[in-house]
Amino acid sequence: MIILLKLILAHLVGDFLLQPYSWVKEKENKKLASNKLYFHVGIHLLLNFLFLWNLKLWYVPLIIAVTHLGIDAWKLSFQNNKNRRLLFFLDQLFHLIIIFGLYFLIERENIHFNLSPVFLCYLTGAIFLSTPASIMIKTLISIYKPNTEIEKDESLENAGKYIGILERLLVFVFIATQHWEGVGFLIAAKSIFRFSDLTQSKDRKLTEYILIGTLLSFGIAINVALLIGVLQHSL
Repeated sequence: MIILLKLILAHLVGDFLLQPYSWVKEKENKKLASNKLYFHVGIHLLLNFLFLWNLKLWYVPLIIAVTHLGIDAWKLSFQNNKNRRLLFFLDQLFHLIIIFGLYFLIERENIHFNLSPVFLCYLTGAIFLSTPASIMIKTLISIYKPNTEIEKDESLENAGKYIGILERLLVFVFIATQHWEGVGFLIAAKSIFRFSDLTQSKDRKLTEYILIGTLLSFGIAINVALLIGVLQHSL
């Protein structure tokens, strides 16, 4: 299990935390001619070597890097505005299939690790609830484009993204420490702060858009926290 967690953690860090949005746009524009694509694959190669830190598994980072390049190249070659959401999730699915396949290939080897599997569980969950979850939620609700009277200059840049990350991490901590009342407090607090925005807006679609995003955010955080709790008891 610890090998699997390390591979997933390396993927989350490499695909989301260490891949700037400017790299994503350049890859979409230049496709296979973009040097950022190969930098991105190189980062995955390095991260997997560092996270595994075992010469017996030297082939694992190489396989992940080569397959990652192939999957990303496939996505970039066929991606357009209509299938962007579908290919995003297929891309992540294929990466995870490779990771799980490699894990089942090497799970019986006797390898010693220093990091606690419980710690890796919580670390993986926390990282997933940051930028990866933000991108997934944004991709899921990207089909909705409600009108808003709020000008871009009136709102902090990327404020919604960071608010979502903080609320998911707080939900994660509250559930992990068995303080479910904290989750209720967060929902109530966000409802109060959002109430004025929603009442001032005459766009019902905006209200529904915000509710969908909020429920997705809380729902993902709660389910990840519960999943980590189950995994913790099985380790």
